[in-house]
Amino acid sequence: MKIVVTGSLGHISKPLVSVLIAAGHQVTVISSSQNRVQDIEALGATAAIGSLTDVAFLTATFTGADAVYTMVPPTWAATDWKAHIHNVGKNYAAAIQASGVKKVVNLSSVGAHMPTGCGPVSGLYGVETELNALQGVDVLHLRPGFFYYNLLSNIGLIKHMGIMGGNYGEGTNMVFVHPNDIAAIAAAALNNCDFTGKSIKYIYSDERATADVAAVLGAAIGKPALPWVNFTNEDSLNGMIQAGLSAEVANNYVEMGAAIASGEMLSDFYNNKPEAGPTKLENFAKEFAAAFGA
Repeated sequence: MKIVVTGSLGHISKPLVSVLIAAGHQVTVISSSQNRVQDIEALGATAAIGSLTDVAFLTATFTGADAVYTMVPPTWAATDWKAHIHNVGKNYAAAIQASGVKKVVNLSSVGAHMPTGCGPVSGLYGVETELNALQGVDVLHLRPGFFYYNLLSNIGLIKHMGIMGGNYGEGTNMVFVHPNDIAAIAAAALNNCDFTGKSIKYIYSDERATADVAAVLGAAIGKPALPWVNFTNEDSLNGMIQAGLSAEVANNYVEMGAAIASGEMLSDFYNNKPEAGPTKLENFAKEFAAAFGA
C-alpha cells in the first residue's frame, strides 16, 4: 500500500516508518526540514518537504495514498496553541477530503474528550472533530497516555534542587506510554486498514503513582531517595516560565496538569482502559539514566 506519514522522523514516526517499510509498503514522510531528506531516504521512504499550513501541498502529497497517519508536531512559537493545533487538523481534513484518502490513523491523546480545560490536548479535541466530520473516510484516533520522554524535563530540577515534581496532584496515578508502543499499534492499524467508521483506541504502557515514578527513576540515577513534590499551579507556571517556556505554552501545560489532578483528563481512559503495552517504567528508567548522565 501507499502510506503517507506525517511527523517527520519524530519519536513515533521514525519507528513507524521503519515497520511499514519492512512490511513492504511504499511510504512517504512529510517533513518541514530539507535536512531530513537524506535520513528519510535512508529508511527506504520518500521525503515530501513542505508545511502543514499549506493545504495544496498536503493535498498533492496525500493524493494516491491508501492511508495517512496524521499528527500535530509540537510548536513553541504559537500565540494561541490550542487554535494552532486545531488549525492543523482543519488543514488535514481539507487535504484528506480533496485527495480522496479513505483511511486515516490520527495521533491524539488521553483527555481529547475535553473541548476545553486540558491545555494542548483540547486542541486535539478540535483535530478529532474536524476528522470526524469527513464523509466516507474511516478514521482511527489513537489516544496515548503521558509520554515517558516528557519526564526528561525533570532532569534540570533533579540536578539543581534534588526533586521531581508537577502540578498533577498529591500521589496521583499517571498513565504513561512509550513511543515505540504507540508506533507498534499505529503500524498494525495501517498494515491491516481494517478499522471502519470513526473510532478511538487508548494506548498505555504503565500506570504508576508519582512517588513511585520518582523512586524508580531515582534508583536508576543513583538517587533512591528522590522525592516527588506536588507543585501549586502558580509555582508550576512560574517554574516553566523561568525555564524559558513562553507564557502561552506554560499556561497550557499548567491547565493540562490541573486536568490530570482533577481526574477529568483520564476519566474516559478509565472507562475504556485497554491492555497495557510492553514498555514499563523500569525499561524507560534506563533511557532516563542515559539522558541524565549525558
